[in-house]
Amino acid sequence: MNIRVGIVGISGFGGGEAMRLIASHPSFELVYAAGDGSAGSRLVDRFPGLPAKLAELVIQKWDPVTLPKLDVLFASLPTGTSTEALARVPKSVKIVDIGGDHRYAEGWVYGLADVWPTQIEGQVRVSNPGCFPAATLNALAPLLVNKLIEPSNIVIDAKTGISGAGRGNADSTFGYAESNENLVPYGLLKHAHMPEIAKTIERLSGSSATGLVFTPHLVPMTRGVLVTIYCRGDATTSQCLDAAIRFYAERAFVRVTDKPPQTKWATGSNLSFVSYAADPKRNLVIAMGVVDNLGKGAAGQAMQNANLICGLSEAVGLDGAPVWP
Repeated sequence: MNIRVGIVGISGFGGGEAMRLIASHPSFELVYAAGDGSAGSRLVDRFPGLPAKLAELVIQKWDPVTLPKLDVLFASLPTGTSTEALARVPKSVKIVDIGGDHRYAEGWVYGLADVWPTQIEGQVRVSNPGCFPAATLNALAPLLVNKLIEPSNIVIDAKTGISGAGRGNADSTFGYAESNENLVPYGLLKHAHMPEIAKTIERLSGSSATGLVFTPHLVPMTRGVLVTIYCRGDATTSQCLDAAIRFYAERAFVRVTDKPPQTKWATGSNLSFVSYAADPKRNLVIAMGVVDNLGKGAAGQAMQNANLICGLSEAVGLDGAPVWP
């Protein structure tokens, strides 16, 4: 099967990671690359290590009206810049939006691939979850579905590597000198991922997510997201682990571990690690989740979603091992 794909936002971290995965995908052929700042240059000029089959592809100025014949378009654009443009892409072109503009938007399916794969199959417009929601919701889903925790008053403490801010962010906070040997909380009480997380908690539990607290922190590493989530519930650690093992029994990418997960375990992969620690006497359940923010948190899950909408096995092109060390 030869599936013609394109990427808009090719020079960003998410678009570049999508390109890396497409380069070794047995069914996807990259025939279109677009980006504003890099338009006119060859892919090899931006990514010198590319295989020869992609090296000479010229990056185009992004214009949905002049798209070539495509089956799938990966959109990796900054939040707030894609709604109008993607609305002009023909319906015959399937879209996976890695950016934030279409999460829970009308006409778009929320692509939490490890939780709702059958709802994604055959769709034409899929919004990819953000990196923090990918780690958080995979850890919470088995607990919420099995009523092991209360959906209200959940507290999420999250850590992310610097690439989570995207390549185009001009804020000096994300430069090496500011980030190295530093730990920074940000987006307090108003982070863009909070509505997405709250809506999914409510969807999974059937109850309100009132009282949700989400606090992200920037840590001095390139890749990785780790979330530590504090919940109310009288389940035991074994009950939480068993629920997750059952819930993800048929899923290719979620690993349930009885040890606290580490970001290195997922680096360069589409894997998601979840773990739990509970103290019923204190009515406390701690859920933990780890993903690579550019893998499961962005391009990896986007590729998984693209496989699902194209009728392929969700794991095609994504079965490589994490990078270690």
